[in-house]
Amino acid sequence: MAAGCCGVKKQKLSSSPPSGSGGGGGASSSSHCSGESQCRAGELGLGGAGTRLNGLGGLAGGGSGSGCTLSPPQGCGGGGGGISLSPPPSCGVGTLLSTPAAATSSSPSLSSAASSSSSGSRKMVVSAEMCCFCFDVLYCHLYGYQQPRTPRFTNEPYPLFVTWKIGRDKRLRGCIGTFSAMNLHSGLREYTLTSALKDSRFPPMTRDELPRLFCSVSLLTNFEDVCDYLDWEVGVHGIRIEFINEKGSKRTATYLPEVAKEQGWDHIQTIDSLLRKGGYKAPITNEFRKTIKLTRYRSEKMTLSYAEYLAHRQHHHFQNGIGHPLPPYNHYS
Repeated sequence: MAAGCCGVKKQKLSSSPPSGSGGGGGASSSSHCSGESQCRAGELGLGGAGTRLNGLGGLAGGGSGSGCTLSPPQGCGGGGGGISLSPPPSCGVGTLLSTPAAATSSSPSLSSAASSSSSGSRKMVVSAEMCCFCFDVLYCHLYGYQQPRTPRFTNEPYPLFVTWKIGRDKRLRGCIGTFSAMNLHSGLREYTLTSALKDSRFPPMTRDELPRLFCSVSLLTNFEDVCDYLDWEVGVHGIRIEFINEKGSKRTATYLPEVAKEQGWDHIQTIDSLLRKGGYKAPITNEFRKTIKLTRYRSEKMTLSYAEYLAHRQHHHFQNGIGHPLPPYNHYS
């Protein structure tokens, strides 16, 4: 499932339903992240294949809301009318869901671009080279070059997100990812283009935008089911919620770890915003919040500007597997 995580406009939060607002959380099985390719298997126990999530709480391909789009995992966005609202099934607080082996050895070091509580005991997996690879893939696509060869960084499987921002104010330009663990070489290649070209809130990216872009790669780790919807830390955990909407259908939505802190939200504001992004239109009460099933997770995040990408590639053009010719505006000196 694809998801997005950053660049949200400040929202006016309310427990009352927005007037005339369209739900951001449809049950579509194929969509993009917010700012959203299809899921593979549900390795993380977060759903089946074929759906994407919006890192800002909406379903992939749903609506024009700001932020990254997510589509729900299979079985989380469908019908099933008449499903009664009840608290989530009993769970041990902090139950760790299955994650890639490389991601479970210890608590993750979070990206320098995101707030972090680095354990210091484990080297970060995410790297600047991953962002460079995403720029390579997008550049080659826009200019019609052969796609870059296999990169040298690890190809271990992780849930991942690719986020694009643009301009000095770093406005969200596209964000799509998946909660299903994908091998990084193919996953980053796929979601680079999906987030740049298929985020339904934005037109496809053009060559002219390249010099103003920022690329972020987020690798998600340490998924934990919790019983209390408040059992997560702003700026440290990303959250994914499942809830039953007013029509009796199950919906899902997610925010990556940095979103709540960037928006200045507390726990309740974040949950309520996520419910709205997921398409819940009825008044939000504390009793309803208690019925939410919440999964928290962490991420490693790396961000690179286009200028930093160029500087990096100036010295590593061929030895990093870049097979296309030197581009027009002095990409590689």
